[in-house]
Amino acid sequence: MKTWKKIAIAVGLVVVVAAIIGFSVMQSRKGVVQVQTGKVARQDLASSVTASGEIKPKTYVNVGANAYGKITKLFVKEGDHVKQGQLLATIDSIQPEADVAANSASLDVAKTDYTAMEAALKTSQTNVDKAKADLERATLDWKRGQDLYKENLIPKSDYDTRKATYDSAAAAFAQTQAGVAQAQAQMQSANRRISQNQAMLRRYSDVLSKTVYKAPYDGVVTYLPVREGESVVVGIQNQPGSTLMTIADTSVITAEVRVDETDIVNVKIGQPAEISIDAIPKKKFKGTVTEIGDNALLRTTGVATSQSTSSSQEAKDFKVVVTLSEIPENLRPGLSATAKITTATRSNAVSIPIQALTIRQKGDLEQKKGKDGVQAAEPKSKDAKEELQGVFVISQGKAAFKPVQTGITGTTEIEVTDGLKEGDEIITGSYKVLRTLKNGASVKVDNSAPKKEDEKS
Repeated sequence: MKTWKKIAIAVGLVVVVAAIIGFSVMQSRKGVVQVQTGKVARQDLASSVTASGEIKPKTYVNVGANAYGKITKLFVKEGDHVKQGQLLATIDSIQPEADVAANSASLDVAKTDYTAMEAALKTSQTNVDKAKADLERATLDWKRGQDLYKENLIPKSDYDTRKATYDSAAAAFAQTQAGVAQAQAQMQSANRRISQNQAMLRRYSDVLSKTVYKAPYDGVVTYLPVREGESVVVGIQNQPGSTLMTIADTSVITAEVRVDETDIVNVKIGQPAEISIDAIPKKKFKGTVTEIGDNALLRTTGVATSQSTSSSQEAKDFKVVVTLSEIPENLRPGLSATAKITTATRSNAVSIPIQALTIRQKGDLEQKKGKDGVQAAEPKSKDAKEELQGVFVISQGKAAFKPVQTGITGTTEIEVTDGLKEGDEIITGSYKVLRTLKNGASVKVDNSAPKKEDEKS
């Protein structure tokens, strides 16, 4: 056989052997899933709740109109610092001042009448005393006359004169007593007129005082919607009155945020928080939860569910107030803010990446036990649809589902309280693979491959 034929046959044999080997490798790799893995590690975890809201002073008051009138003077402007009792504004007071003056005059007249009635009563009481003395004297004289007349010691005319004097004194005494009663009634009437005029004066004085507005406490004028010369009105039913200004106590500033109803159960008074303010970027402010609302608020309207006239299945929030520990000088009420409330912490906790945690139904898991002792969940027909949370570990080149119990959730990690130990190797990605990975599937570890963007979606 010629040499070139021998070479051709040898080359052909090599090609056939290579083809056979390649085909075998391809068949062995058929159905193998490429995965990424990570180690179970210990680290400090912090669970948090994030909510949005706005900056508000803890104490503020809207100074509303207490009387109808035109604003005659504004003594402050927006942004001014004020002290308690400081004059803020005045409105037209001509009519209230006239009413106060008229009622003051009426009160003076009533007091004068009372003084006159008091003097008349004293005069009447003096007349009563005089009439009583005259009656006593006439009574004694008439009694002596009766005795003398019985003994025929005085004539009948003298007896009749003494009796007439007694009757006249008795009538005069009764008249003076009636005069005293009349004077007392007149004095009581004058006293009631005084009380009536005092009440009216208090009423009109109150109306007059409401034309002058003073600061209820130390604070800052944060809102001033009116100008001098504008007319203000008092609120009536279903119609709010005019607001002159808002005074806020800026010594204590809070972030009032709304927490989703699914997260509110984890929020407690005293928990620390970190506040981000849109107007002050790249800076965080420390705070503490100081108030938690008891009533749910409808997300679209902000109305409390107890005040809603109809039932609604829409999402609900709860108001949470976070008091800032430090207050920047340029902070203003109404600024948008986001609070990150730390609801729980764990030190040196066994943790895994959140993306490694997955859910499977018992019926989808195969009973499979590897040489390393990894046991997959055993399905039962009666609860085949029961969902289990767990992770996939690698056992002899295959993925084995292992149920786990979890604790608090951090930003990217979650605590494992049972089912894994530090150092265990688990499948962490990709997300697309974890969604469809079957228990017992053959896997190939490739931790060098970067995650694709579409795998994060």
